[in-house]
Amino acid sequence: MSAFITDQFRILNAGSFVESISNNSYYAFLGLSNPTPGSVGFGRTDDWDTSTTNNPVDNFQYLSHYRDTSLFGKKITTENARRVIRKVQWASNTPYDMYRHDYRQGNESPVSKTVRLYDSNYYIITSEFKVYICIDNGSSTPDGTDPTVTGSLIEPTQTDVEPPVAGSDGYRWKYLFSISPSDVIKFDSTEYITVPNNWETTTNSDIQTIREGGDSDTNNNQIKTVYIEDGGTGYSNSTTASIIGDGTGGKVSITATSGVITDVTVTNGGKGYTYGIIDLSTNSGSGSKLIPIIPPSKGHGYNIYEELGTDKVLMYARFDDSTKDFPIDTKFAQVGIIKNPETFSGAGVTFTENAFSSLYAVGLTTSRTVTIGEKITQSTSGAKGYVASFDKDTKVLKYYQDRSLCFGNKEDQLDSASTSNIIAFNSSNDITFAESLGSASINTNLNSSVVVVNNKQINLGVIFTNGLANPEINKKTGTIIYIDNRPEVQRDSRQKEDIKIILEF
Repeated sequence: MSAFITDQFRILNAGSFVESISNNSYYAFLGLSNPTPGSVGFGRTDDWDTSTTNNPVDNFQYLSHYRDTSLFGKKITTENARRVIRKVQWASNTPYDMYRHDYRQGNESPVSKTVRLYDSNYYIITSEFKVYICIDNGSSTPDGTDPTVTGSLIEPTQTDVEPPVAGSDGYRWKYLFSISPSDVIKFDSTEYITVPNNWETTTNSDIQTIREGGDSDTNNNQIKTVYIEDGGTGYSNSTTASIIGDGTGGKVSITATSGVITDVTVTNGGKGYTYGIIDLSTNSGSGSKLIPIIPPSKGHGYNIYEELGTDKVLMYARFDDSTKDFPIDTKFAQVGIIKNPETFSGAGVTFTENAFSSLYAVGLTTSRTVTIGEKITQSTSGAKGYVASFDKDTKVLKYYQDRSLCFGNKEDQLDSASTSNIIAFNSSNDITFAESLGSASINTNLNSSVVVVNNKQINLGVIFTNGLANPEINKKTGTIIYIDNRPEVQRDSRQKEDIKIILEF
């Protein structure tokens, strides 16, 4: 016998992840400033931007390398995380599926031809950023043929709790929510629609009204629609019938033309239905198939996460030039998410600040030209590193060290001609530059987190001792939960990086 993980399990996991953000420290980070041709090191090739061999690898060996080459991170708060669904944009004369509780193999959605509700186009977002589900698309088939769905012609605008009667195009739309302007700016994308957080508990009056349904029965499994799959023959016109099942109170009005049922209008949706049929025992006809459409959860709008299938989470972070943690002259070729990194000096203490620098830093005595990604060394001590940034105003150089400095090839295979341990830089020796050439002395008088340049005090973001500073996080800690290798990006003071990451559960 076969088994499967249900959609609801994935939706639950997405919700649990969003809830966990408030109790943990998640950071989006940028990394790997030297993937360019000619660079050496673990996981790099000479054609990084085009090579398929640079796909991320998920093992412990690579996970530690991602930490080593990280540059800086920005904390992700609950305000910067949203559950999302596929974007289905309303467009005139476009057909849409209707919500049904029973799509499956042999009963596919008529427009999208899917066996799964969440893969069908049964909801839309309008030009006003309002989200609706379709509870009727006029596709009932009294003659028993396969349904034909015509295009929607009237863009919905109403925000009433109770969906209005179907328009002249046969569509009936149920309003769910509107996306706020701030969320449009932050989360809008070509592929996804953001869904509000805390739907079940929010005190937002607009959401409460939709969630609670306006009366005691609306969101208590109340039936809104009856689909006619076959109108049968010999039925009386203008009769009433009950909806029988595990709920109570459901009533419909039946219209028949020449004995064929052509319309079924719900006059009382009742309450408590998880299954039901139309009781036609008192009518003289036969052969009809009328399907009461069972609403999701307790009713349309009660739990939009279940109703819309929110098994994906979008996480957002912006990197700009507002802090020295985010140098503007660097490059990056990796984007990732790390959970609960620890502070550099405090064993077991989770880092909780809004941003971090994961780079080592050294203050130089003079400004100079450097090449981002080039190797630096101290010949006497044997220390090596890769340049990530150099601020000509503050004379602070930032760098990282990874295993490629110890091993001469990409995969930790020893090369006796170029092996060593990772050695920390010291304050006593000059630094030599491999590509920009020449050397520079370390400013051993730099013993602060601030410097004064042109009578302006500048916060360096980290504390220097004898010209050297450590990262703000312990790079051996934290759980990498997402990594993406990308074509190299050169940062610039005129640009901001808006990072949007989709996690699918």
